[in-house]
Amino acid sequence: MPPMIAIDDAQRAAGAEMHRWLVEMLPWCRSLTGPGTDRTLDYLAGLLPGLETVGFASGSRAFDWTVPETWTLRSARLLGPDGAVVADSAVHNLHVVGYSEPVDRTVSLDELQPHLHSLPDLPDAIPYVTSYYRRTWGFCLPHRVRAALPPGHYRAVIDSTLAPGELRIGELVIPGDSPEEVLLSTYICHPSMANNELSGPVLAAALGRWLAALPRRRYTYRILFSVETIGAIAYLSRHLDRMRARVAAGFVLTCVGDERAVSYLESRRGGTLADRAAVAVLDHHAPGWTRYGYRDRGSDERQYGSPGVDLPVCSVMRSKYGTYPEYHTSLDDATLATPDGLAGSLALYQRILTVLERNRRWRTAMPCEPQLGKRGLYPTTSTRDTKRLVALQMDILAWCDGDHDLLALAARIGADPCACIPIIDRLAEAGVLIPVE
Repeated sequence: MPPMIAIDDAQRAAGAEMHRWLVEMLPWCRSLTGPGTDRTLDYLAGLLPGLETVGFASGSRAFDWTVPETWTLRSARLLGPDGAVVADSAVHNLHVVGYSEPVDRTVSLDELQPHLHSLPDLPDAIPYVTSYYRRTWGFCLPHRVRAALPPGHYRAVIDSTLAPGELRIGELVIPGDSPEEVLLSTYICHPSMANNELSGPVLAAALGRWLAALPRRRYTYRILFSVETIGAIAYLSRHLDRMRARVAAGFVLTCVGDERAVSYLESRRGGTLADRAAVAVLDHHAPGWTRYGYRDRGSDERQYGSPGVDLPVCSVMRSKYGTYPEYHTSLDDATLATPDGLAGSLALYQRILTVLERNRRWRTAMPCEPQLGKRGLYPTTSTRDTKRLVALQMDILAWCDGDHDLLALAARIGADPCACIPIIDRLAEAGVLIPVE
């Protein structure tokens, strides 16, 4: 059974809106660079006032990497011996290998085969294949189609350009009371795939709107709409010192749209503030969630957690990349990433960020147990629920010693940190608890 995540009406409505954004952007041909990626950034800027873009010129160095040329694809078609269309990027942009160089050639089937890609175990799926850093060209097609290709000569026509340009990254900063930052990073470089691509950006956009609407924020939030690997590396090459000094917690948002699972990938060092908040929320709000170690990494946590960078970045996903059959194929479509799947991810991340915002240490204002009755903090009637809440309130007081932050306190008493927050608020308003700076 998939994990049951409680969502309210606002989160359900947001899930429907996120899915609509996803469907609108799904057909665009995104890559590391190019018109589809630029169009996606422009769309997100329409959702997030204040979103700016930063650019990295082709050929510029980013640590051990070089920013590639800009790829512009106008069309790609493979025609069979009888002139029939075998593959066409206008039908599905996964039909062309990403970053294919221009070609107009007539070749035999034997000569063509090294340039064809398919998946025998998923005969109806178009695979997602790229060749960013080695010049080549190719087509991707369902294996059922490939296996039935007749002998003869095929015409391969790819109208593309590889030329100096710019790699663009979207950046939104939502200020808080502190210069300490929470990083939310997602990527916009995959073409028409829903869970492993657009679910991350639409969730980041929804979280950005939610955070911006809060009356006050403790942390400053930096949301990056990057391209996987080279985008994160390029951004870090320019901002590493600032990020090491300011990032208190971070999350990579990817694969957050389906309803099958909830997954957590820990940071390289583990036990960071981000890890603690994620695990605490999942323990109480995503029963049956799956834990992955850093050795199971595969997205931009590889860059944020690498030695010499060491940012406290982890990831909370639905079905983790590489673990579901539709991954990196045309089957990863808008039916796999659902409104309720997106709403559940929004609910989890809202709780995680709320816990981060409220995570601080408290101490009691007086020795021994305070007299709660005279402060209206003790129920006058006793029910099963009031007994539970009183016990929770007394446990919270027992560990408000100035040494335990919210997450440590909740872990010590086996409580949901989200449930502890309103109780701590009432005790603080009554003067029973004092914050420890």
